[in-house]
Amino acid sequence: MAISRKMTAFAERASWIRKMFEEGAKLKARYGADQVCDFSLGNPDLPPPAQYLDAVRAIIAAEGPGAHGYMANSGYPFVREAVAKQLSLEQGLTVGADDLLMTVGAAGAINVTMKALLDPGDEVIILAPFFVEYNFYVDNHGGVARVVHTAPDFSLDLAAIEAAITPETKAIIINSPNNPTGQIYSAEELAGLAAVLERAPQTVYLISDEPYRKIVYDNHTVPSVFGAYANSIIVSSYSKDLSLPGERIGYLAVHPGIEGKGQLLGAMTLANRILGFVNAPAFMQRVVAELQGVAVDCSIYARRRALFCQVLSEAGYEFVPPKGAFYLFPKSPMADDAAFVGLLAEQRILGVPGRGFGMPGYFRLAFCVEDAVIERSAAGFAAALAAARR
Repeated sequence: MAISRKMTAFAERASWIRKMFEEGAKLKARYGADQVCDFSLGNPDLPPPAQYLDAVRAIIAAEGPGAHGYMANSGYPFVREAVAKQLSLEQGLTVGADDLLMTVGAAGAINVTMKALLDPGDEVIILAPFFVEYNFYVDNHGGVARVVHTAPDFSLDLAAIEAAITPETKAIIINSPNNPTGQIYSAEELAGLAAVLERAPQTVYLISDEPYRKIVYDNHTVPSVFGAYANSIIVSSYSKDLSLPGERIGYLAVHPGIEGKGQLLGAMTLANRILGFVNAPAFMQRVVAELQGVAVDCSIYARRRALFCQVLSEAGYEFVPPKGAFYLFPKSPMADDAAFVGLLAEQRILGVPGRGFGMPGYFRLAFCVEDAVIERSAAGFAAALAAARR
């Protein structure tokens, strides 16, 4: 066999989104793209804010020698200063430029963090349902992922988390607002989680993955992780709030009072280089420095969320309305969520089985699509549900 057995197994586990993408391509070729309702990919369809093009034009006009050269592996100091200022506002305490690194998206930030923290066999708790790649990011650096399920409304199950902590536990990853559920963990939940982690006999780092922080609904807010727990690390990107997923620009930030901060940041800076990232993209660093606090128009996502909730409610589906992000995660009317997603595909509707996110019995729908796609899916959702109940 040309590839490793591990990668063969990984490919099978990670194949659901790819399978639905390929199924969608077949359906669109057969019936036309306007006859398929594709909710499979969380690829933001809103254009970047107007300020993005203004920043791009200004930066290009001002370019001089060395504009695209190497810089410190942690990123340009003036960019980190801009990001730190915004983070200080969001977190409610002073974050310095030296408390963060610019990274190749949030994915790069998580891998840098895992590389800096983990020894072989160290355990990382991940909460189901979870972003599909977390398992792989932990494994990349010799760690072992321990899956803990959230409560029925997808809030934190603190007792289950505490029961999962062992002497080998090094970190826990949370994602709020969550992909795939849209749940936001409250300040009370974060305080409870902090108390659980503080009772552990060893230091357990809290890693908060926050690319959807600015995509929230119904006046919900995302509480400060730094305000809850000192041994915390934030990873994020500009993929969702600026609609720039293909530009791969993000950052990680450590709590100013984190244990062993200097050594940890040194390890992270080295990891940024030796993992092959070297540094975050130079041009995009300069762009996002001009866009701190700027975001896409979330009222558009809010309108789509309301429309989609109406479609699913009228059809008879059970779901928890998302507080943030741009996903719905309804219960499957069949025990076999993959089989039900197959029934949806027969109606030219594409979703992703919940088992791909560590939660069988559910399915994910991304509503970063035009309103018309949601509207024309109504009959198909009703028909698929009726077929499942026969």
